[in-house]
Amino acid sequence: MKTVIVTGATSGIGYAICEALLSEGYPVIGIGRSLDRCNTAKMSLQSGKTWAQIQFITADLMQQSDVLRAAREIENMIERMGGTLHALINNAGGVRGRYMTTQEGYEQQFALNHLSGFLLTHELMHLIRRDDSSVIFTSSKSHRGTRMNWNDLMFEKRYKPLHAYKQSKLCNMLFVLSLREMGVRACGVDPGLVRTDIGSKNSSAIVDLVWKIRKRGGVQPEAPAKIYLDLCKKGFKGIYYGLGTKERRESCHVNLDNARKLNDLSLRLCGMREDVTILKEAYAT
Repeated sequence: MKTVIVTGATSGIGYAICEALLSEGYPVIGIGRSLDRCNTAKMSLQSGKTWAQIQFITADLMQQSDVLRAAREIENMIERMGGTLHALINNAGGVRGRYMTTQEGYEQQFALNHLSGFLLTHELMHLIRRDDSSVIFTSSKSHRGTRMNWNDLMFEKRYKPLHAYKQSKLCNMLFVLSLREMGVRACGVDPGLVRTDIGSKNSSAIVDLVWKIRKRGGVQPEAPAKIYLDLCKKGFKGIYYGLGTKERRESCHVNLDNARKLNDLSLRLCGMREDVTILKEAYAT
């Protein structure tokens, strides 16, 4: 059985991806932050589909301890199911209207949108390599409108929510490039403007209002979910895709120099190097 893992799976794009995968017979492991939402999503996804194989893991992926625990639970689930890992879809993400940090002291958009997928992918790398799995990130076309702010990576000096979000999506594409350099099949997806609640979770009143107005022009989550399903079913060669599973051009800042620099820093931020203490000065070039 070829299992697919989906993070941020209890609502929006993640839920729609799970629904699409289950309709094609894929066993799915979903990850969500709230136990109640995980249980509700599981019941809804299984409703009328007794054959649907869906399991949920509850984890706050902003916190690295939860990422590590989730990885161990995934390993156990796949072993019990006697299957293989077909794809890891790092979809979890968020928007913040003000500067907020995780337990490790990292800015939350950077931690959730980039580091969580980075760490989870590395923790499951033995399965990814063993099963020749694909790794797919939910990025955004907004990654093309920014560059890495190496001198203040987490915008501590002057927080700019939109810039922090755009940079986190550029980080997704840079990590995709790093994975491909390591021989892992990986790509990023631009789902387009989608009617989800991403801009309303843990955001300021202004950000919430702006997002509610803006998302009216978006598509339903089922539209981008088809991209992920097609990539899982048919495979892919490109690095960046959009609606219609069309290959898109990534930012000129998605290059090996930036990818290697971010990879090295992210390894240290995740405690995967001997020197795990990252001082603010280390964010500078």
